[in-house]
Amino acid sequence: MANKKVVVAFSGGLDTSYTVMKLTQDGWDVYAACANTGGFSAEQLKTNEENAYKLGAKAYVTLDVTHEYYEKSLKYMIFGNVLRNNCYPISVSSERIFQAIAIARYAKEIGADAIAHGSTGAGNDQIRFDMTFLVMAPGVEIITLTRDKALSRKEEVDYLNEHGFYADFTKLKYSYNVGIWGTSICGGEILDPTQGLPEEAYLKHVTAKEEEAELKITFEKGEIVAVNDEKFDDKVAAIQKIEEIGASYAIGRDCNVGDTIIGIKGRVAFEAAAPKLIIEAHRLLEKSTLSKWQQYWKDQVGNWYGMFLHESQYLEPVMPDIEAMLTSSQRNVNGTAILKLRPFSFQTVGVDSPDDLTKSKLGEYGEMQHGWTAEDAKGFIKVSSTPLRVYYGMHPNEER
Repeated sequence: MANKKVVVAFSGGLDTSYTVMKLTQDGWDVYAACANTGGFSAEQLKTNEENAYKLGAKAYVTLDVTHEYYEKSLKYMIFGNVLRNNCYPISVSSERIFQAIAIARYAKEIGADAIAHGSTGAGNDQIRFDMTFLVMAPGVEIITLTRDKALSRKEEVDYLNEHGFYADFTKLKYSYNVGIWGTSICGGEILDPTQGLPEEAYLKHVTAKEEEAELKITFEKGEIVAVNDEKFDDKVAAIQKIEEIGASYAIGRDCNVGDTIIGIKGRVAFEAAAPKLIIEAHRLLEKSTLSKWQQYWKDQVGNWYGMFLHESQYLEPVMPDIEAMLTSSQRNVNGTAILKLRPFSFQTVGVDSPDDLTKSKLGEYGEMQHGWTAEDAKGFIKVSSTPLRVYYGMHPNEER
C-alpha cells in the first residue's frame, strides 16, 4: 500500500524541521509547504526548499498568499484602523490565519490524509492552525508532535543530529516573527514586565540621513494609491515602500500586553513602521472626510474585526458583514495625508482632500459662521440645555 500523505506547515525552524524528519522516518509521504504572507525572503525560501528535501520530504512547495492576505484581510485592517489595545497592529495573528488557509487548501488539493504543524501547547498559533484545519479540511488528521510529546529543543536537535541533519538551531536570546505587517519580538527582557528592549534587540535601526522628512500617503476609497507622489497599482508594493521609508527612522517600535486566546496574559515587543504610519495617516484622512457617526460606528466594528482576527475567528460568518460595512465607509476617504518623520517618531501634519468636510461654506471653526445667525446659535444652545434644566430644576440639591 502507498504511504499516507501528510502536509507539514514548514517554516524551516526547529519544530517543523523535526516534524518533517520524524514523520518521514515513521513512514509518511511528507509534503512540506511554506505559506508565505510576505515574511520570507527569496534566499530564505530557497534554503527552506533545500532543507526540506534533506529532511526527507517527498515534495516541497511555497504557497505565496501575500496578495490574498492583503485583499482579504490587510485592506480591512486599514479601513478599520485596527490596533489591538490601541497599540499592536495584529501582525502575526492575522498572518497565521492565511497561512493556515493556504495549507488546508493545498492539503485538499493533493488529497492529504493529515496536516502537521509545529505549534506548542502554550500559545495562540495552535488554535489558529487547528481551528482553520478543522473547518476547511474536515476529516483530515491534525498532527502536532511538539505539542503532543511536550518535546524540548534539545530532544528535537538531538534527533535531527542522530539522523544526519545538522543546522544552527541555537536558541537565540530573542525570537522573531517577520511579516509584511510587522515583526514581533519575544524573549529576553520582554519576560521581565519592568523592562523594555535594548537597541540591539531590534532588527531595524536609524539609517536616515535627514533629521526630518515628510511622508505623503495618498488614498482612494481608503486604499493606498501613491507614496510621496509615486503611484502604486500593487498595494503590497506600496506597503513595502512605506516600510522601507519608516524603518530607516526606526519608527513603529512598541510593546503590547494583551490577553491570549487561551486566557493568560502575554507580552510581545514589535517593530511595525508601515502599519503604524499607514493607520495613522488613514485615521487622519478619515477625521476630515467621515461624519461623526461614521467614525464612531466604524471604530466599533473595526475593533471587533481586529479582535476576531486575533482570536482565530476569521471564518466566523459575521466577518464578511463587517467587511461590507468597512468598505462602504471608505467611499469618500480620498486624498493625501501628510506626516512628518523623525528618528524613532512621527507626527501627523494635515490632509489634502477633495472630500474634506472642514472646507464647508457654512463656517470655519472658531472663526465665523455663515450658515446660521447669532440668534440661531443662542436658540440652539437653549433648546439643547432643556433636559439638564428640567432635571436640575427638579433636583437642585444634586447640582455638581
